[in-house]
Amino acid sequence: MKETLINAAVVGLGGFIGVLGRYGLGGLLHRQLPQATFPYGTLAVNLLGCFAIGVLAGLAESRQLFGPEVRMFAFIGVLGGFTTFSTFSYETVLMLRDAEYWRAIVNVGMHVVLGLTLVWLGFAITKFR
Repeated sequence: MKETLINAAVVGLGGFIGVLGRYGLGGLLHRQLPQATFPYGTLAVNLLGCFAIGVLAGLAESRQLFGPEVRMFAFIGVLGGFTTFSTFSYETVLMLRDAEYWRAIVNVGMHVVLGLTLVWLGFAITKFR
């Protein structure tokens, strides 16, 4: 029980840091591009998160630099709070690397198609009176 609470605190602290980073970067880009009609903040966060998880995962795998607590803090907490798109991308790359092409295609398809469908459905059900 104590270990579970400590792990939750580690992930929560990382998530807090990640959310602040997302908020800060998104706000910075919004202030720099006030007339933009494209969501550059979201794009920047997702791409930066993808690069960060690639670098950290590469270091963790090739050099065993991080223990389980640091991985939990950085991957689940910080990057999970910053963007879950990085995790989705990382997991898809692992499937491709392991020649699990069909699983990778299904993963991408389900995230995109089901995600868009559920956003549409969420909007649609709020219109019913």
